[in-house]
Amino acid sequence: MNRSIVHMDLDAFFVSCVRLTDSKLNGLPLIIGGNSDRGVVASASYEARKFGVRSAMPMKMALRLCPSAKVIKGDMELFSRYSQEVSEIIEEKAPVVEKASIDEFYLDISGMDKFFGCYKWTGELSRKITKETGLPISFAVSINKTVSKIGTGESKPIGKMEIKEQMVKPFLNPLSIQKIPMVGDVTYQLLSRLGIRKIQTLSEMPVEMLQKLIGNNGIELWKKANGVDDSPVEPYTERKSISTEQTFADDTIDIHKIKSIMVAMVEKLGFQLRNEQWLTSTVVIKIRYNNFDTHTQQSKIAYTSSDHILIEKATGLFNKLYQRRMRIRMIGIRFTGLVRGAYQINLFEDSTEMISLYQSIDKLKNRYGANVVQRCAGLNLGR
Repeated sequence: MNRSIVHMDLDAFFVSCVRLTDSKLNGLPLIIGGNSDRGVVASASYEARKFGVRSAMPMKMALRLCPSAKVIKGDMELFSRYSQEVSEIIEEKAPVVEKASIDEFYLDISGMDKFFGCYKWTGELSRKITKETGLPISFAVSINKTVSKIGTGESKPIGKMEIKEQMVKPFLNPLSIQKIPMVGDVTYQLLSRLGIRKIQTLSEMPVEMLQKLIGNNGIELWKKANGVDDSPVEPYTERKSISTEQTFADDTIDIHKIKSIMVAMVEKLGFQLRNEQWLTSTVVIKIRYNNFDTHTQQSKIAYTSSDHILIEKATGLFNKLYQRRMRIRMIGIRFTGLVRGAYQINLFEDSTEMISLYQSIDKLKNRYGANVVQRCAGLNLGR
């Protein structure tokens, strides 16, 4: 049976959400992000994109390109609510759904051609989403996730596309290699210097040469350039929380030691949040005293996956909670109220330098292990 994989992507999602709350914003060039000069662009309307404004661009540069743009601070609660509405509509209709991010979805509707016609069925679903939520959405149907995702990107905004098996190569060949999801700036610059800029050129390279150039990822990249992608659509399940606890070998009243451990715990959980693309809205601290009495304290925060924000909140909660001056047997930290979202789209007030720092640290941790970079405040662990 031929696979039929759908990729659906909400158009300028953050912008569309804020416009639903204020129709006066329709047609205006909008930028969602930090409203300081050192902030970054989380999303831009198509009107602003015409001036060259792009996601992750420094706000200062974006406003130079489009000085008439209106800057609006992001509202993750609003975005999460609309995302959930769309998720529920899709999950009600589609047999297998993978929620890839807050605003994009993969659907496996293989076999539905014999009953409905996959392209027609997907078109009806997209119209239902827009009718019930007011959000514009684009989609593409093809034989795998890679081709359908590229198809959606090419069809935007409010686009629809079907790329049948015999059309996969003619569709991909003339496109830039940057259209392939796994090609970042570094890989593009490397291949571009060798004269490899189009997908067709990449697809015709000997796979062994590509493997020598960029390692094992070269094989996967070559497959994608040739329209080959066997990765399944993985059913989406929502994680409720992430947490960690530490029980001490000896009950302690050493507050400096406890706070150092808390810093390390938050760093570990923060890295996990960013790696799995989660944002948290609630921090919970748990203390168990040496007489086994257990107490918790929690606080709501703006959605984040940023260590420095979470450490400050966790430390503040501990200071409120620890009042009895008894020895502590166990300390625990839990992040709840999770929503999907990348680190960049959350830090509406952070500078590009701060985002670059976190990205660099996470890259090192992914390569060399989670403990390769740690704050000094979290190193006095008594281990």
